[in-house]
Amino acid sequence: MDTIFSGIQPSGTPTIGNYIGAMRQFVELQENYSCYFCIVDEHAITVPQDPHELKKQIKSLAALYLAIGLDPKKVTIFIQSEVSAHAEAAWIVQCNTSIGELERMTQFKDKSQKNERTGVSAGLLTYPPLMVGDIVLYNTTFVPVGADQKQHLELARNFVERFNKRYASSEENILVMPEVKISEYGSRIMSLQDPTKKMSKSDENNKGYISILDEPAVIRKKIKSAITDSTGIIEYDPENKPGISNLLTIFSSLGDQSIAELCEIYKGQGYGKFKGDLAEQVVATLEPIQEKYYKLLQTNELDEILDEGAERARKVANKTLQKMKDAVGLGRHGN
Repeated sequence: MDTIFSGIQPSGTPTIGNYIGAMRQFVELQENYSCYFCIVDEHAITVPQDPHELKKQIKSLAALYLAIGLDPKKVTIFIQSEVSAHAEAAWIVQCNTSIGELERMTQFKDKSQKNERTGVSAGLLTYPPLMVGDIVLYNTTFVPVGADQKQHLELARNFVERFNKRYASSEENILVMPEVKISEYGSRIMSLQDPTKKMSKSDENNKGYISILDEPAVIRKKIKSAITDSTGIIEYDPENKPGISNLLTIFSSLGDQSIAELCEIYKGQGYGKFKGDLAEQVVATLEPIQEKYYKLLQTNELDEILDEGAERARKVANKTLQKMKDAVGLGRHGN
C-alpha cells in the first residue's frame, strides 16, 4: 500500500483554504493509503510563538483532524516533536543540501522580507530540510499539498535522488522517492480582501480569511464584504475578475455544482444573491465539523489517540533514520 504524509502547523486555526486545498482530501485518502498526518509544531517555532498558546493550538489541531472525519484506526495522527527522529533526520538532510537551494525557496524570500526589521531566525532558512526529513522518514510515496508547497516537494525529490546516488551501495535505494499530489480544483484559495494573494490564517486583516471555527454570523459577514468588482456579472475569469472567480472556486469546491454550472445558475442574479448562498454553503459545511471538534475537546480521547499515534510513528521513523545514519556513517553500530 502506498504511503501518504502531510502536516499542518499549529499556528492559528486552519482556514477553509487549508480545508479545501489539503485537509478535506485526507478523509478520502485514508481509505486507500497508509496515512501519516502530523502536527508539525517544530516548524511553527521558526517564528516567535507564545508557548502556552502553541500547546493549546496543538491540541486544537488534533481535534480538528478528527473532526473533519479522520479515523485514528485507519491513520496515524501524531505530534512532530514527540518523534525525535524528525529533528535527527533534518540534520542529515541539511548536511546534504546546499545553502543556495534553501535561499531560493520562495517562502523564505517572502517571510524574510516581511520580517527583515525584526530579524530572521536561522530556522526560517533551514526548515525545508526538516520538511524533507518529515517526508522521507515514513517511506512516503505521495504528499498531498497546496500548490504553494510544490517547491519544497521538489527539494525533497532532489535530496532523495542525491542521497540514494551518493550512499546506496546496491541497486536498492535507501529512501523512497515522494510524489506531489495536488488537488485539481480549489488547491489555491485566495484572500477574500485581496484575491491576488493566497488566503492565509496569518493575514493581518481577519476579513481576508474564513477560519474553520468561525461562527455562522462571522462567516456571513466576511463573505458579504468579500472584494469582487463593479460589473455584477458572475463569470469565471481569474485574471480580470479574481474576486468573484475565487468565490466561485470556494462554492464549487464545497458544493455539488461545477464552476460552469454555478455561472449558469446565477446568471443575471448579481453578487448579493450569490454571496448569500455561498455563505450558507460554507456554514453548512463547517457546522458539523465544529460540533464534533468541541465535543472532542471535552474528553480524554485526544491524548490517547496522540499517544498511540506517536508510538506508531516512532516505529517506522526510527527504522528509516537508522538507515540514514548507517548510510552516512554515524554511530558505532550498523553497516
